[in-house]
Amino acid sequence: MYVPKPFVPDETAVRELLTNHGASDLITMTEQGLLATLLPFDYDPDIGEHGALIGHMARGNDQWKRPVRGEAMVIVRGPEAYITPSWYATKAEHHRVVPTWNYMTAHVYGQLVVHDDPAWIEAQIRRLTDRHEAGSAEPWSIDQAPAKFVERQLRAIVGVELAISRIEAKFKLSQNQPQENVEGVIAGLETRGHTGDAAVAAAVRAHNRHATTS
Repeated sequence: MYVPKPFVPDETAVRELLTNHGASDLITMTEQGLLATLLPFDYDPDIGEHGALIGHMARGNDQWKRPVRGEAMVIVRGPEAYITPSWYATKAEHHRVVPTWNYMTAHVYGQLVVHDDPAWIEAQIRRLTDRHEAGSAEPWSIDQAPAKFVERQLRAIVGVELAISRIEAKFKLSQNQPQENVEGVIAGLETRGHTGDAAVAAAVRAHNRHATTS
C-alpha cells in the first residue's frame, strides 16, 4: 500500500480501527486464482505475536477449502467520504485545489487457519454476537435460540482465523492540508450529513496534526 508520511497512523489508532471495525474482505490467492469473501471479524490482540482476526464463513463457501498460496489478507475499512475542494479556504486564494477521498484502512496479512471444531466456532459466535449486541436495550443471546437449532447452524459454518504477521495502515484524513482547510473539511462534513460524514469529521478532528502540535 502506498502510504505518504502524513497518512501513517500510530499503533494505537490502528488497534482501535481493528477493534471497532465491522465486516471486512478476506482475500486469498489459490490455485484457482484470487478468492474474496466479506466477513465480520473480531480482533483479539492476545493471540500470537501480533494478534489475530477471528470469524466464520458458510461451510458451502469454497474459499476455506482452497489451500492458500502465501499469506492471506484482510482489508479492514473505517469511515470514508468524498471531500470537495469547495470546503478549502485556500480555494478562494489560488484555486489550486482538487477533490479527494478521506478514508481509514488497514491491510492485515497473516496465515489463515481454519477451525472445524464446534466448541471453537460457538465461542467465536458468542464473542462476536455479544460485541454487536452490547448497545441494544434488549441484547440477543445465542442462548435464546433452541439448542438443537444452534447445533444445526454451527454445523453449517467453519471458523477462520488470520494469525497476523504484519499490518499496513493508512489514515487519509486531510493531514496534508493547512489548518484552515482542515477546519473547512470538518465543517463541510458535519453540514452535508451524508452517511458516514459525521464519523469522518470526527476522525479528521482526532487526527488534526495542527491541533496536536499547537
